[in-house]
Amino acid sequence: MPTISDDFMKRMMGKTKQYCIVILKPGPHRHDEGADKIIWEHGRRNFALREEGLLSIVCPISESTLAGVGIFNASVEEVQTIMDEDPAVKAGVLLYETYMTRSFPGDSLP
Repeated sequence: MPTISDDFMKRMMGKTKQYCIVILKPGPHRHDEGADKIIWEHGRRNFALREEGLLSIVCPISESTLAGVGIFNASVEEVQTIMDEDPAVKAGVLLYETYMTRSFPGDSLP
């Protein structure tokens, strides 16, 4: 493991940028008839948000009390507006929480 100096850490911390994390949870209508079709449209919308550069990372979670995690390249307020219009949120199939975070532009999954 490389040695990381305090100077390196300070330089890197100065390069961080604000992002918004969304935590998705199953909503009260997650298991209603037709919910899977609504989730499909939620996924289609996620692809569109990725193409627009707004949703940088999207991670569905199927084996948990959570439904997914997303990292948006937008403010918490912008993301709340986006999520309030999500078909799965509007239908009560998914619920969401938003959190401001900081990370390094250009980070990616391997």
